[in-house]
Amino acid sequence: MKVHTYRAVVIGSGCAGYNCADRLFEYGCRSVAVITEGRLMGTSRNTGSDKQTYYKLSLAGDAGDSVYDMAQTLFSGGAMDGKIALCEAANSAESFFRLVHLGVDFPTNEYGEYVGYRTDHDVHGRATSIGPYTSKRMTEVLEEAVISKGIPIYDNCQAIRILKGNGRVAGVLCIDTLTGEYIAFNTPHVILATGGPAGIYFDSVYPQSQTGSSALALQAGASVVNLSEWQFGLASVDFRWNVSGTYQQVLPRYFSVDAQGVEREFLKEAFPSRKEMLKNIFLKGYEWPFDVRKIYGSSYLDLLIYRESVVLGRSVYMDFTREPSGLEKGWGELDRVVYDYLKQSDALIPLPVERLRRMNEGAIELYASHGIDLTCRPLKVAVCAQHNNGGILVDTNWETDVPGLYACGEAAGTLGIFRPGGSALNSCQVGGMRAARHVAFLSKQMPFDDFNAVLQEAVGQEEEFRQETYADKAVLTVWRERCQKEMSAHFSFVRKEEEMRKSLCLLQAMESQFSVENKWNTPRELCFLYKNREIIQTAVLVAESMIKAAERYGSRGSSFVLTQGDFMERKPTPEHESGRYERLIVNRMGGCTDWKAEPVDPIPNRELWFERAWNAFLKERKGGRK
Repeated sequence: MKVHTYRAVVIGSGCAGYNCADRLFEYGCRSVAVITEGRLMGTSRNTGSDKQTYYKLSLAGDAGDSVYDMAQTLFSGGAMDGKIALCEAANSAESFFRLVHLGVDFPTNEYGEYVGYRTDHDVHGRATSIGPYTSKRMTEVLEEAVISKGIPIYDNCQAIRILKGNGRVAGVLCIDTLTGEYIAFNTPHVILATGGPAGIYFDSVYPQSQTGSSALALQAGASVVNLSEWQFGLASVDFRWNVSGTYQQVLPRYFSVDAQGVEREFLKEAFPSRKEMLKNIFLKGYEWPFDVRKIYGSSYLDLLIYRESVVLGRSVYMDFTREPSGLEKGWGELDRVVYDYLKQSDALIPLPVERLRRMNEGAIELYASHGIDLTCRPLKVAVCAQHNNGGILVDTNWETDVPGLYACGEAAGTLGIFRPGGSALNSCQVGGMRAARHVAFLSKQMPFDDFNAVLQEAVGQEEEFRQETYADKAVLTVWRERCQKEMSAHFSFVRKEEEMRKSLCLLQAMESQFSVENKWNTPRELCFLYKNREIIQTAVLVAESMIKAAERYGSRGSSFVLTQGDFMERKPTPEHESGRYERLIVNRMGGCTDWKAEPVDPIPNRELWFERAWNAFLKERKGGRK
């Protein structure tokens, strides 16, 4: 078995992980490595939208902005720690300009202002973008920075266990995804940057290659927070991509097709007028995630599409080649907000596809690159899981409650209930920077004295697991799909309490019978086996969290909770607003599950007197450069 020794190891090759590794090196921690099961597999490199948003402190215009204002926006979304909100706001500009300097070509006006636009849950116009592939480009430039510094990247290396000694991190146990052989890393610092638990849902915007590894932290004894808080929204299903922004603002035509081939333009049957229908299609552009507060507005679309596809079993499409009902009499029938936006965009022209070409031609080219021609065929869509706003509990250094274990990017549970679109990209840059800063300057963690004993005990346990799950024929794919479909059916944005409880019992049975129902035969299947183990462990905890949240908080965020009746009555259980600034924390260790609901910390008072802050900064730096 190969054993490598580093001061810090980053797990994950997305923009959060690469940023953290590069920052560690720049802060003087040169003994750092990146490990990844697939360098090209992550969400950062393979996902986006019409113009994927990066949310930052405003750097243009005369409306004014401040660190505190941005922190307040993030905090006001609910269930978000005020200290985390302040960190994400305070480090926003530095993180943004670092990407600019590395080569992410964010647009400016002729004077150099980084102009912005409004995104969902945002009233300040802080959003910016370089098009559909913002996070992909971020990942590429950060990877180039890591490679240029000679930081080793261990590809085809799947982490299967965080090693611990005396309650703190001792290292990481991995397997070679090609051979199934063990690889070990002796390190006192592990940064988990593996994205959200994407593998638990069947109806998903996440790329197929993205599964997440949140269960590694659970197995190590780390707490998780807000696992019930997800984002769900409209996405194409033949090619996974969220259809937000311009895709909606150009006013596509929606229709469904039943088993007999009958086509229905179903939205016009549900809204009181064509004008109201078109307005809400437009608003779905920057009110993209399902929001229970908007079920009488743009989020009514999500409910109608869910009814067509899930309840009635019809296929739903967005059509850019024909006009929707309501434009027969011309532009004068449009709501003023819609009319003004299209006019300002020089897009008062016939056909949605031509408006899309005028406003954002890259949105057409994106689908064309995946074999889908929006100029001549409709786009099949559904309401899908897109982002977990919760995750692993971290402090202001993005360290978990397991000393030496950090989480950044979507793996970290920092984003609360509602969040501005694009704030996750800011969060992943700030989180990686804060974790690197803590490891380099503040952490006292040293290599574990008896690493070999810890390693051999872990290998022994994994060998037992391998033996009891080995068979001549694998049955892993069918099992995973069954788990994912169960989650999408009962733990999506429409949640019926009684059905959730029944489904949880089934998921718990799947977990208890895991070794009986999951069998591997080849090294590739062994990798799949470990992912299945992580998926069911995370799925059970997400399901339990959603039930707890439904009982305690009612409907909120992207959750439409029903105790009885048809959801089309649009009467969800009311939100218990007293819990808006409360977060649900759970720790699952040693077979016991410990739940607690605690108030979030407010945005703190902080040191703003320069000389005192300067002296504290210099004192911190004296302990670094390891």
